[in-house]
Amino acid sequence: MSVIDLNSDVGESFGSWTMGDDAAVLAAVSSANIACGFHAGDPSVMAATCRSAVAAGATIGAHVAYRDLVGFGRRFLDCSPTELADDVLYQLGALDAVARREGGEVRYVKPHGALYNTIVHHEQHAQAVVDAVRAFSPDLALLLLPGSIALQKAEAAGLRGVAEAFADRAYTPEGTLVSRREAGAVLHDGDAVTERMVRLVRTGTLTAIDGTDIRIAADSICLHGDTPGAAAMAGQVRAGLEAAGIRIEAFA
Repeated sequence: MSVIDLNSDVGESFGSWTMGDDAAVLAAVSSANIACGFHAGDPSVMAATCRSAVAAGATIGAHVAYRDLVGFGRRFLDCSPTELADDVLYQLGALDAVARREGGEVRYVKPHGALYNTIVHHEQHAQAVVDAVRAFSPDLALLLLPGSIALQKAEAAGLRGVAEAFADRAYTPEGTLVSRREAGAVLHDGDAVTERMVRLVRTGTLTAIDGTDIRIAADSICLHGDTPGAAAMAGQVRAGLEAAGIRIEAFA
């Protein structure tokens, strides 16, 4: 039987402002990427989300980001590698403290937004993230885009690198994500997305935005929680994978 992890970005509310239906998403996924306060989330949101993840049986991961609350972490920050490493370590420590109080712990790290995309190719920032994770715990896994420099650096540092694919995002022919600024970057058809993910797990291939087939080696599938209909799509994708004989299981 094929096995795949399903992960989603959660805990992205802030104060009285709410984003997504975390409870519904957590019921569908096996791994929870919880915001650590730098792009979204606050201490109380982090605590509540950790509590919900533990109750749902989802593995907790730290969704670390550039310090960009106003821009939701989707803007590149030209900070020094030292500053970035310190920021990542700070976020890891904060989330792990809250998670342990709620009966869980941080088991992996997934960078968010601009940081995630930057360390596909930015050597200094990729190394800074890897250094921070290793300093916190060499037992943590790093969830990253296949072929990224950060994935190579993680494995060179003795960390476990885990490659992921995105269910609700379009891909370029080069295997990177289509920019959210472009039409068609986010996919909304639940049936099409489900069929696409079943094919990915079975064959390791996806159709890029230009119609060509590309190979994607992934041990986890990301289902975003901040797009319209995301919770329903997460449940639909999980049901479709299980109906195809694919087991859902956390990688960490």
